[in-house]
Amino acid sequence: MPDTQARIGYGITFEMADAATPTDFVYLSEVYDVTPPSDSTDSVDVTHMQSPSRTREFIEGLTDPGEMSFEMNYVPGSASDLALMAAKGKRKYCRVTFPNGVQLLFYGLRQSYEKAAPTDDKMTATVTFKVSGEPIMTTAAAPRNITAPTITGTAQVGVPLTLDPGIWAGASDITVQWKAAGAAISGATGTSYVPVSGNVGDPITADVMGANDDFSTTVTTTATANVIA
Repeated sequence: MPDTQARIGYGITFEMADAATPTDFVYLSEVYDVTPPSDSTDSVDVTHMQSPSRTREFIEGLTDPGEMSFEMNYVPGSASDLALMAAKGKRKYCRVTFPNGVQLLFYGLRQSYEKAAPTDDKMTATVTFKVSGEPIMTTAAAPRNITAPTITGTAQVGVPLTLDPGIWAGASDITVQWKAAGAAISGATGTSYVPVSGNVGDPITADVMGANDDFSTTVTTTATANVIA
């Protein structure tokens, strides 16, 4: 029996763009518990006086594409908060990217942006978009790097450098390879690296690769200053 292909939703990203500029997406951070659109089709009663066996007859009517919603951590004044407030009353082109690289694209109207700030728990918000027209489901594509990976710290022997792998869409796995002067450092595949004496004079970079079942994308960080003793 083949292994299951089920997976958790961790790694899903949500982006939106103005309908007039549908390629200029804004990434919304702190999103969780995404509910994709679910359509429903009306049934129209077409029963007539000669319907066979005195049984009602129906034909398909129009399809309502439904709503898309998600929960998010509410951070007042954040880029995501400002983007959602600015989306009020505007038609948006929305993109949901799943960890396997499949994208769901649709036009939507921001119906609600409900915020909660309890005294004994985290602040949250619930966002709902009314879908307009039929959503498009793409085939799997290569992972996209939304926010570039960065290295922080001082490039000095014995002083740790720390890697932020950035934000990725359509990646179910992230791997790292540190490099000195462009050459891979053996065993350096974590989110931190401590330069050694052999690195003196070399700039340090890290290759971050996002991968899904079918594709991979590699992004290289900006180089540090040359390592000092």
